Amino acid sequence: MFSSIMTPVDLAHLERLRKSLDVAAGLARQYDAPVTYVAVTTPEPGSVAHNPEEFAAKLEAFARQEGERHGIRAAAKTKVSHDPGVDLDKTLMKAIDEIGADLVVMQSHVPNLADYLWPSNGGAIAAHAKASVFVVR
Repeated sequence: MFSSIMTPVDLAHLERLRKSLDVAAGLARQYDAPVTYVAVTTPEPGSVAHNPEEFAAKLEAFARQEGERHGIRAAAKTKVSHDPGVDLDKTLMKAIDEIGADLVVMQSHVPNLADYLWPSNGGAIAAHAKASVFVVR
């Protein structure tokens, strides 16, 4: 049913993503589909890495660990944005097309008042992606 799964990750907050990471891995095993872990960074130094190359290496290591941990095919895709806070949804949408993902599995949070005014990243991706989107709480 699914042939390519994309899972957005925030390397600074992996502990908050375990549920969606496990769901993505389970679906990957069920459908024998690879998972591509996508993360967005800036060209400037940040809390995770000093530059995009170091960030990409950390994301590659994470993808390799997840693949081994779950026994799935895993890849990493680093996207660079000058302002991820503004460009995140657009950047993730481009990644979906570049990867050819037909399923996106992403972590969300319990909705709050602000979500009624500004959609969450998961809500925005689900509303506009051509792929199926599984938002995990």
